[in-house]
This record gives sequence, C-alpha cells and structure tokens, in this order.
Amino acid sequence: MELQINNEIHEVDVEADMPLLWVLRDIMNLKGTKFGCGISQCGACTVHIDGEPVRSCSFPVAAAAGKAITTIEGLSADASHPVQQAWVKHQVPQCGYCQSGQIMTAVSLLAKKPKPSDADINAAMTNLCRCGTYKRIRDAIHDVAGNNPENTLAYEA
Repeated sequence: MELQINNEIHEVDVEADMPLLWVLRDIMNLKGTKFGCGISQCGACTVHIDGEPVRSCSFPVAAAAGKAITTIEGLSADASHPVQQAWVKHQVPQCGYCQSGQIMTAVSLLAKKPKPSDADINAAMTNLCRCGTYKRIRDAIHDVAGNNPENTLAYEA
C-alpha cells in the first residue's frame, strides 16, 4: 500500500485494517505521534489527513491511502512552526505526552479560523491533557492568532 507521509511516498506491506498510528510508529519509526487511549478519545494520536485532524489510533491505514498524511515530524523539521514556538513561549507542556496531538489540532484550528474565539478553541481542542495545561494551550493559540497584543507570533495557513 502506498502512503504519502510528510510529503514523501512510502510503500508499506501491512493489513488494510491496521490503525494508522501503528504504521506511523512501528513501521515508519515516527514516534512523535503518541498512543493514549486507543479509542479516539484522548487525541494524543492526532495527525492530519489532507489537512484535517484525525485520531490515528482507530483510523484504518487503508483509508489513508492516496491522501496526504502529516505527523508532528512533518509539521516542522526544526520546531520553527509558529504553533510550536508559541507552545514553548507559553510553557504549555508539563509531561508533554499529549502535546504533539494538541499542536496538530491547534494548527488545523488556526488554518480554518485564523482568529479563533475562546468558544472556537473550546470546540476544536477536544484533546485531553492530564496535566491540565488548557489555559496555556488557549493562550498559545491566541498568541499565534494575534489575539494577544503583546509579543504575538505570526501565522499564515
């Protein structure tokens, strides 16, 4: 099966119903996408499929064939993406486990709504954070969006 992962074409020989997460982590060795719950609830496994956030733990790899898959590794090779910079600036991660999924979800939100309200953020950011850094996540998203008048980071979708 042919997959486009982070702008590169890869041929993988796996069962069609294998979750995309396991292909990314175990076959492609892309460890940034995390396993959390296995039932699409926590969001630690969030990646983009054709620009949309998808929970890869329950997404069959066959459904990803022919689509553009972007993982946290493909977002930016050097962590220079504005959302990643905002995460550092606002010291969002504590344990850090959920952060790749949080970042991927935030990037998708900002691509759709460059100036999201708190309600927009609440609706989009359904990923769980066991450390409870939700205020920092919101602050970082507002910063990237330019909703924070001080020291904002530019973002263009």
